[in-house]
Amino acid sequence: MNIQELFDQAAARSKTLTEKPGNDVLLQLYSLYKQATEGDVNIDPPANAFDFVGKAKFNAWESLKGKPKEVAMQEYVDLVGKLK
Repeated sequence: MNIQELFDQAAARSKTLTEKPGNDVLLQLYSLYKQATEGDVNIDPPANAFDFVGKAKFNAWESLKGKPKEVAMQEYVDLVGKLK
């Protein structure tokens, strides 16, 4: 299987986990998924100072700037593989 197929399977599997991961892991999953599917962050940061969730998501994705899509896909696959 190529990395795209493994990534697609991991993305589907992430929706059927028996235990909800903690917020840190959810942010990792989100940022790796966005980096793998869209590349470097391509949106403006949230303008609302009280949008804590939006800022956390933006910062997590922005922290992966420059990471190749294939590397982000592999890291996502590996992370989902560790979850139950």
